[in-house]
Amino acid sequence: MGFSVSRSIVTNRKKLIILQVENTDMNIKTNKVAVIGSGSWATALAKMLLENVPHINWFLRKPETIEDFVKYGRNPRYLQNVEFDTNRISFYNDIDLITADSDILVLAIPSAYLPTVLGNAKPISAKKYILSGIKGIIAEENLLIVQYLNKHFNIPLENLGVIAGPCHAEEVALERLSYLTVACLDEEKANTFASLIQCDYIKTSVSDDIWGTEYASVLKNIIAIASGICHGLRYGDNFQAVLISNAIQEIKRFVDTVHPITRDIKSSAYLGDLLVTAYSQFSRNRTFGTMIGKGYPVKAARLELNMIAEGYYSSKSIFEINKNYNVDMPIAEAVYQIARKQISKKRLPSLAKVS
Repeated sequence: MGFSVSRSIVTNRKKLIILQVENTDMNIKTNKVAVIGSGSWATALAKMLLENVPHINWFLRKPETIEDFVKYGRNPRYLQNVEFDTNRISFYNDIDLITADSDILVLAIPSAYLPTVLGNAKPISAKKYILSGIKGIIAEENLLIVQYLNKHFNIPLENLGVIAGPCHAEEVALERLSYLTVACLDEEKANTFASLIQCDYIKTSVSDDIWGTEYASVLKNIIAIASGICHGLRYGDNFQAVLISNAIQEIKRFVDTVHPITRDIKSSAYLGDLLVTAYSQFSRNRTFGTMIGKGYPVKAARLELNMIAEGYYSSKSIFEINKNYNVDMPIAEAVYQIARKQISKKRLPSLAKVS
């Protein structure tokens, strides 16, 4: 396999940097894949993809981040122990260029920033295959990512996918065995992307449950905040076990009401993702909850975390969405009341009823 490399720097209204990589091995037939985002999960996804494809496109908003990445061969801020061959990456800081130049778009930015990143973009071709690695919700409209893309960019639901499952970026960096589910209404598209990220340390499965997997991804972050609060309050492992047992039932009630299909809530995309997010040291939502449990004011916890805890934003959206369904969701509602309405965090023990 051979590669030729050229670098161009263009000054226009804003500084634009593209590191162009051309694959010179003509027998490789791979659609151009783009990663949108600069954080730890975007970096992990890029690492997975480069196990299987000759090169990727990668959107990083800040030109100085691109310059440092190219200079040092690693993300200057996240997962810095992961080294990349930058000759296999085309870096962009122009969202219109990267969407035009790519066939598969993988979104891995905080949900709160997605409208800003895509809001001023040119229309995206409906033929693009777009996957969300965002485990959050568009708070301004209470929309899942697939709903947002379908509504605002007219991307057919069959061309939208969700990446879900118990898989922390930090463990991907360490190449520890992890599991991901790719959900898409089009099974062939789901299998295509699953094959692009599967490797020795990533095992994949596919699903057509884009609604259930995405809602479960949103809800597990809210539950992880509850788990963290209880950890900060020193309620112990016994309490945590009952809390999470109740939580998976709560998630099942909600997703079965919102999108009633046959699904196995015990599979890794649902229960597995909930468990790792509720218990792992790498879970930013659990960490955020733990700080609240230890007595941090919510604002101070958000500032000290220095990362986005998606569950904080999602708790309000789920509370509002559930007004239309009236599903019994005591844990999610308690997190909303504690994190957004500042009621006493000591309300949580009453939610871990043995069932």
